[in-house]
Amino acid sequence: MFLTISTTGNPERPATDLGFLLHKQPERAQAFSTSHGTAHVLYPEASAERCTAALLLEVDPVALVRRGKGKGRGGAPDAALAQYVNDRPYAASSLLAVALAKVFKTALHGVCQAMPERAAAPLPLRIEVPALPARGGAGLVHALFGPLGWETVEAEPVALDGEFPEWGDSRYVRLVLEGELRLADALNQLYVLLPVLDDAKHYWVAPDEVDKLLRAGDGWLAGHPERKLITARYLSRRWGLTREATERLELVRLAEAEGLDVEDVDNAVDESSDTEERPVPLAEQRREAILAALGVAGAARVLDLGCGQGQLVQALLKDVRFTEIVGVDVSVRALTVAARRLRLDRMAERQAARVTLLQGSLAYTDKRLAGYDAAVLSEVIEHLDLPRLPALEYAVFGAARPRTVLVTTPNVEYNVCWESLPAGHVRHGDHRFEWTREEFRGWAAGVAGQYGYGVEFAPVGPDDPEVGPPTQMAVFTRTEATTDETLKEVTA
Repeated sequence: MFLTISTTGNPERPATDLGFLLHKQPERAQAFSTSHGTAHVLYPEASAERCTAALLLEVDPVALVRRGKGKGRGGAPDAALAQYVNDRPYAASSLLAVALAKVFKTALHGVCQAMPERAAAPLPLRIEVPALPARGGAGLVHALFGPLGWETVEAEPVALDGEFPEWGDSRYVRLVLEGELRLADALNQLYVLLPVLDDAKHYWVAPDEVDKLLRAGDGWLAGHPERKLITARYLSRRWGLTREATERLELVRLAEAEGLDVEDVDNAVDESSDTEERPVPLAEQRREAILAALGVAGAARVLDLGCGQGQLVQALLKDVRFTEIVGVDVSVRALTVAARRLRLDRMAERQAARVTLLQGSLAYTDKRLAGYDAAVLSEVIEHLDLPRLPALEYAVFGAARPRTVLVTTPNVEYNVCWESLPAGHVRHGDHRFEWTREEFRGWAAGVAGQYGYGVEFAPVGPDDPEVGPPTQMAVFTRTEATTDETLKEVTA
């Protein structure tokens, strides 16, 4: 396997700085032992104007078979022979990616103490891989590398046999990438995409491969148009790992879209305390009020939007009236806690078929949420910035359009009754606002009128004659006479 990395320069910024960035001296060839063979680093050319570093990996296919205890796939003679006669010594694959990570580990992390400014800046790079397996052809190569900032992406198909052109092309291409990128970015892209194009991993894909993928894909994978394909192929279609990686990448994408840190988005779990209000009976009363309202509405298929740690989902599962329950939250950590609370991994098959946990942001429309009888937003809206509320309103009332929507939120007037709550403070550190009864009713009436719903209100908890209940609930019911055309006119 062979790969070259070239750059150009001038006497003031010599191209031989590449040796500092790769932490490999151009003056001598070096050899490194890997689990699959020997990796050699050498410099075919090294001048101020142009410098090329080459990585040559010598793979020992016999040693690979011995390490695997000689077990062939299927037991067929040709399968056993394929263990010894194959393209591993010649075509770039996950074996080359492993060697790349070991030999250029520091460069992959973008670290260079001698020249930190050079490591942080884009370089004019040319990368060549003479033989690259491409299951998907040259088109897939362009689809994977094209969105990553390269000015030139060449994927020249290699003929199956030069003596017999009528046989057509092989599955291999000669890859050439040219453009100005950070060296670390280019190396991380290769680390991920070489095995993706080969569509094979030559070693066991353990759970820590998800962390490796996210680390190498930082800054480019979350927004890549082919993210799903990359994730599935890199993780050898191990769907549990693929799902975990997809959820974490979606969280990164949402954080980038909002200009926030991932920790600020994935904050539904309060690690220092339970997020339910104290005293606990109020939380129980709130769930009982929701269950009662859903029963009156005759709902069987229910969405718990912003399900958090799964307390309401758990309560819904205990009631046989609810045949399908979907919990949705933006926080991967919250969904993990919810799955653990519900014991999904040990749940009976019939019971497990009733519940689904989905990651998603309520600020975006989601086709998966359409067609349900009811949706619950329990203590959710106050966690959004006010400018984001219209997006949630449209996603729930305009796009998903369940027959019934239940919304509960704190009544700020009741806060004076909490002895442990200092004056002027909200009940939870992440609450962006808390409304009076009048403010909540005004908001609910506006949403109902805009999207074709009727709305009624109910107290949750002890209803104080002066300041009202601790929690206020709005029950929205879709007006059947509202047509799609009417809705379009109202929301225009």
